[in-house]
Amino acid sequence: MLVSNKRKLNDIFYQFITYISALISVLALSSIFMFVFIKGSSLLDFGLLFNDYHEKYYNGGFNGDIDFSLTPEPDNLEANEFYSSMWGIALKDAKDREGNAIIIVSYISKDSPFSNMYDKNSVDIESSIVIKEGNIVSKISYYDKPTSLTRYGAELMIKDLDTVTDIREVVYTSLGGGIRGSLLTTLFIIGLTLVLALPMGIFTAIYLNEFAKKNKITNLIRSLIETLTGVPSIIYGLMGLAVFVPFTIAITKADSANLISGSMTLAVILLPIIIRSTEESLKVIPDDLRTASLALGANKTQTTFRAVLPSAYPGIVTATLLAVGRIIGESAALIFAIGTAIKDDVSIFGRSTTLSVHIWSLMKDEPANIELASTIALIILIIVLALNILVKLVSKKFITKIV
Repeated sequence: MLVSNKRKLNDIFYQFITYISALISVLALSSIFMFVFIKGSSLLDFGLLFNDYHEKYYNGGFNGDIDFSLTPEPDNLEANEFYSSMWGIALKDAKDREGNAIIIVSYISKDSPFSNMYDKNSVDIESSIVIKEGNIVSKISYYDKPTSLTRYGAELMIKDLDTVTDIREVVYTSLGGGIRGSLLTTLFIIGLTLVLALPMGIFTAIYLNEFAKKNKITNLIRSLIETLTGVPSIIYGLMGLAVFVPFTIAITKADSANLISGSMTLAVILLPIIIRSTEESLKVIPDDLRTASLALGANKTQTTFRAVLPSAYPGIVTATLLAVGRIIGESAALIFAIGTAIKDDVSIFGRSTTLSVHIWSLMKDEPANIELASTIALIILIIVLALNILVKLVSKKFITKIV
């Protein structure tokens, strides 16, 4: 009876520890997700994905007589949008992706004079520029009155426009703060890394599981592969900087860290993961399949590539998807291997940043742009969540086929 009571107390204690540990883990993970969601959800939109990070500056002016707009104020303008019928433009106060106050163009008519300006930054006096919806008006300078500035607000800028018939200069910019360049870099890195890592990893796993003899040498190779999975990624980054960057400079037109050197570095990081995952996928294939193929006259190579490997495809696909998740989340190695310069024009021979390195670049600024960094982190979490769901679906389909 005493033993039974003691066993019950032990069971209750272990259950309590289990529940508390699970609760702490769930709360910790939920807190991280909630923090990222609260801080970053306000900036999450399609414009963030497709806009450049760096603003483009324009200086516009007018030549000769100005043909003023005849377009009346549109009915769909909101209360915070102010319209000048004479200039055919609507402005509103807003915040940029760093939280700074801006004046944004919310509407511009087809016959607006702002659609027929010349570029004051160009030596060609015939070159023209056009203000578009979404552009940011920094200032409007006049000949006979003070300049309209952002800090005075959109309403006052429109009032100033309604009282003038000529403008000396209009300074405006694109919105900026987007992650198009980093998103493209991430896609390039994923493609290049998989092209390098998948063939080597899969064929190495096939050799170890199907062709290599079971001896001390192969056991040592497996041990070394497992050891590599525990090496800190920053060490791989140092290797990429010392080996792959000079190598790519020597054989390509690159002159510094670049996307190719970054992909090579990530390929080395992923090789142990792909090898072990593929080998485990091959191990679960029944030996009866191999025996039956050999009994029908196929040789070892034919059996491996025509019977065993196709059956292991779902496991290999799962390993590939997990590898993509690792690529998206990697930052320490890439800081050395591709650099930390945020670029809008992406080339595989130049520096750039992936989404994760973009976060690092934002957080090292003073002050750190926590909102935009959280938004990018939220995008990464969504992508990784989608990959995990895809892995589950692939695994479920595989199990269904076996059953």
